[in-house]
Amino acid sequence: MPTAAPALEALHRHLHTTRLLGSISSALYYDQNTVMPAAGAAWRGEQLALLATQLHERQSSEAYAELVAAAEAELDPSAPPERRRNLELLRLELNRQRCLDPALVSALARAQSRGNAIWQEARAASDFAAFAPALRELIRLRREQAAQLAAAEPVERSPWEVLAQPFEPDISKARLAELFAPLEAELPPLLERVADASAGGGAAADLPEGLQEQLAAELLESWGYDGRRCQRSRSAHPFSCTVGPDDFRITTRVVSGQPLSAFLATAHEWGHSLYEQGLPRGDDHWFPWPLGEATSMGVHESQSLFWECRVARSRAFAERWHPRFCRGLGADPWDGAFAFWRTFNPLRPGLIRVEADELSYTLHIVLRFELELALLEQEMPVEELPGRWKRRMQELLGLEPPSDAVGCLQDIHWAEGLFGYFPSYALGHLISAQIAEALEREIGSIEGLVREGQEAALQAWLGANVWPLGRSVNGEELVERVTGQPLSARPFLAYLRSKLEGLSGMAA
Repeated sequence: MPTAAPALEALHRHLHTTRLLGSISSALYYDQNTVMPAAGAAWRGEQLALLATQLHERQSSEAYAELVAAAEAELDPSAPPERRRNLELLRLELNRQRCLDPALVSALARAQSRGNAIWQEARAASDFAAFAPALRELIRLRREQAAQLAAAEPVERSPWEVLAQPFEPDISKARLAELFAPLEAELPPLLERVADASAGGGAAADLPEGLQEQLAAELLESWGYDGRRCQRSRSAHPFSCTVGPDDFRITTRVVSGQPLSAFLATAHEWGHSLYEQGLPRGDDHWFPWPLGEATSMGVHESQSLFWECRVARSRAFAERWHPRFCRGLGADPWDGAFAFWRTFNPLRPGLIRVEADELSYTLHIVLRFELELALLEQEMPVEELPGRWKRRMQELLGLEPPSDAVGCLQDIHWAEGLFGYFPSYALGHLISAQIAEALEREIGSIEGLVREGQEAALQAWLGANVWPLGRSVNGEELVERVTGQPLSARPFLAYLRSKLEGLSGMAA
């Protein structure tokens, strides 16, 4: 930004230090989920609570408010739109932070760390009763947070909507219901037809853990992994984490009985990381300013799902990678590339969200969205969660979990109080499909490019059209700018029907 704006310079320095503190918290979180011994959880909770309190103080103090106000006063009619947008976003977040009680911020950080640790043990033992008190406390604290934040919202929002704003700016329950209605109406019948036609592949061949790790590393290398800036580790739940402008981390896990899980999780998390690496952080308008941040979690998920589903699960990709898998095993247990592709796309409902096929995945999110609303806004007792989960799982997917470990305990999000996050996963599928249509109109078939090993062309197009927008727009605005159409479920459903035809010969 111009050097002739002293208040802006002072604000820049303040934001830079805030980013440093935030990155320390990210590094501690990454460590907690990868190599920290379980007995360290209590102390880690104290560390994260201290940082959360300090960050809240920096983002809500009178001194910071004066910096923002002084920078706003420096604006003149010739100020670039990026500067105005940055200050608008800073003002909105400042108003939100100043509504929060510092004691609540600290209590939430402790409860999140404690909930994470308890969840890991409860999930391993399939013991929901052991986790229920921690969940009850997180719900209480998040309700309190929503009540405090409501005063800062530019429009009236429900408690769930308030909590969802950091993940999906401007989202509403009504808009989600509109977008999800076609999914809930059209996907269950498609699932029934798939079951009747026995579509999808058989069980994947067993892959030794070492081979899974090797193939994941080869995938990353082929997609531009730079060991000077990136790191891959193992965790209980795969995730992506940006620690600094040149420090990008991802985690994966090897799942017993799911030999392709680590490979597909690597593709998914690397999609997140590619987006983070491509965000516009190269000049003073973008880092450490808000414009350099991700547009929304829905857009974030669209990028990870693009690489996992449109690329790694594509037929062209299977044809290219089939020989590598066979060489690693010393045999071809799939008896050809087509059956190998079908193994990557089983297209049958499963209990586990992160292992779900594309056809049933968004119904997992519909389930979680309903239950979040019930817990936060409809006074559903925590004790009823396992039973309600099982009933709706049966209604939506025709399955009933045999245990809570593969039911309501399977995800980490509620263990950290991340209410409002789950719908972004379904939005990611819708956004990915609609963006993919626009990409293919401009540079050709994704299948064709992947068949030629031209994933770099896909990265280049996304890097030119999607990643640079950052927080200059919200998620739906990004979709309309990139594709020329409002977000809808139509492209995603059309993509699924086309894929089903290829896998099973089903008529549309």
